[in-house]
Amino acid sequence: MSEIVVSRIIEASPERVWEVVTDLDHAHETLSGVVSVQRMTDGPYALGTRWRETRKMFGREATEEMWVAKSDPQRRTQVRAESGGANYVTEFTLTPLDEGARTELSVRFDAEMTAPSGLQKVGMKVLGGVAARATRKALEQDLVDIAAAAEA
Repeated sequence: MSEIVVSRIIEASPERVWEVVTDLDHAHETLSGVVSVQRMTDGPYALGTRWRETRKMFGREATEEMWVAKSDPQRRTQVRAESGGANYVTEFTLTPLDEGARTELSVRFDAEMTAPSGLQKVGMKVLGGVAARATRKALEQDLVDIAAAAEA
């Protein structure tokens, strides 16, 4: 799957947007695509924080173990996951606008097969476009949900 990037202007400060993006305990309430989050580490959101996130995609629930790979509070965070022979990277970038009164939130998602079998390669050629469109739609909905929570 090729890289997907989506962004949205949010009528809230980067500090407020960061609070929403990194609030794992309420992610299932904030993000309509998230069914549940099970924290695996205690403490605040920081480098190394781990959790299991269950999302509903294509009418089915899927759970992935995720972790914070990079964190620059109120500016950028990178979340990673590995599953089914693929590495997933999701990066959120917060850019202050209007002297910090608003925020542009961008999300970059990339998935890379680590050692794809012949069947997986064929499957990606056949279903890759469908998966990319569904992923883009899910990311765009996440931004809508984050904006609603940050602007409330």
